[in-house]
Amino acid sequence: MSETSKTVKGDESPKTEQADTTEPAAAPVTVAPADDPTGAPVAVVDPRLLVREEGLKGYLTEFKRRVKGGELGSLPVVAGLIIIWTIFQVKNSLFLSAANLSNISYFLAATGMLAIGLVFVLLLGEIDLSVGSVSGLASTVFAVFVVNHGMNQWLALILTIITGIGIGALHGWFFAKIGVPAFVVTLAGFLGWNGLMLWLLGSSGTINIPADSGPVKLLGQSSFFMDQAIIGAYLLAGLGVVLSALGQFNEQRRRRAAGVPFRPTSEIVVRVALLAIASFAAAAVLNNAAGVSNALVIFLASLVIVDFVLRRTTYGRKVFAVGGGIEAARRAGISVPMVRITVFAISGGFAAIGGMFFAGQTASATLNAGGGNTLMLAIAAAVIGGTSLFGGRGSVWSALLGMLVIQSIQTGLDLLNMNTSIQYMITGGVLLGAVVIDSVSRKSQKAAGRG
Repeated sequence: MSETSKTVKGDESPKTEQADTTEPAAAPVTVAPADDPTGAPVAVVDPRLLVREEGLKGYLTEFKRRVKGGELGSLPVVAGLIIIWTIFQVKNSLFLSAANLSNISYFLAATGMLAIGLVFVLLLGEIDLSVGSVSGLASTVFAVFVVNHGMNQWLALILTIITGIGIGALHGWFFAKIGVPAFVVTLAGFLGWNGLMLWLLGSSGTINIPADSGPVKLLGQSSFFMDQAIIGAYLLAGLGVVLSALGQFNEQRRRRAAGVPFRPTSEIVVRVALLAIASFAAAAVLNNAAGVSNALVIFLASLVIVDFVLRRTTYGRKVFAVGGGIEAARRAGISVPMVRITVFAISGGFAAIGGMFFAGQTASATLNAGGGNTLMLAIAAAVIGGTSLFGGRGSVWSALLGMLVIQSIQTGLDLLNMNTSIQYMITGGVLLGAVVIDSVSRKSQKAAGRG
């Protein structure tokens, strides 16, 4: 019997009492095998702990197991992004220049905001086809408030976001309470809200917004965090690293106290170090251009907040539960209609915010706002980044990864003077590849007993 554990005789099943050690999660658990007539306890070690005890070899073994089991995570999109950047850099040496990377980081934020909201909907296994029209309507509503009625821009911004949330909640109500399929409800919204936008814009089709103050100035391409101060980018990078370290060490503390497997300190240090290298390298590159745009800062802050909501709150767990199985969620006492309505409200809210980002790019509300391929790119970003179309699996960081891929393709092809048709075909191929990977991963997980 292990020195750090001893078998406690119970009514039917044995239990263990662990001594206080420096690595409590690594202690073996003693159980009595059902097929052993003598009932002699046998030490069983959590395989995740064994992996960490074996060092680098253990991590490689675990990596192979996860790949075979279809647990690919963000690996495919990161590999794809490296390939895309390599190809475009070989074709045009300006692709990885500071100025071009700064443009990529700025223009991905608007559509990325729409993708954040869509992640919530996709986690339920549903779709929202209205986000493009809602974003265009939001920019138009803001312009009407400010230009036609002389409203304060910040008050107009708040009312615009509330409008988006209300529209999304309305879609969710028809879906959750009336039973109309989400595809039909949001398709009707796509047409109806686009028509309302056209009516508000009138015959001119454009409303110019004052670009010298308020949200439009904040989100403009020439507006940077801390007014182009070099320290601003490094301050953000340092803040991100510190928050990541605090979060991981706090999780380690909680899991250690609960007596469940936790990441060792050495692994956390390596993770934080890699994040620090990437963050400060990105800050240095952006500083060589003009700094970190306000649009990118707000987008990244939104990702951090939403990621916390999804992974660390009861509401986030309810979203994943409903996406994983509606009947099981109901039996667990979760109000499925409430989750559905709020998810679509969140999608509408982020669509409105994305519309403000588009308005900041052009300092106007136009017929093209939220139109064209905006909807398709937002959906593609979430899916390419790793959020499953089948529900129950994904992360808001997929919005960032997916938009990096899409915006890199668009910018790279622009540098090569390629036709827009080529952009559509390549983006479509990447999207199809992402869905194929997702489907294959799900089959592999089911075959491994984890689907």
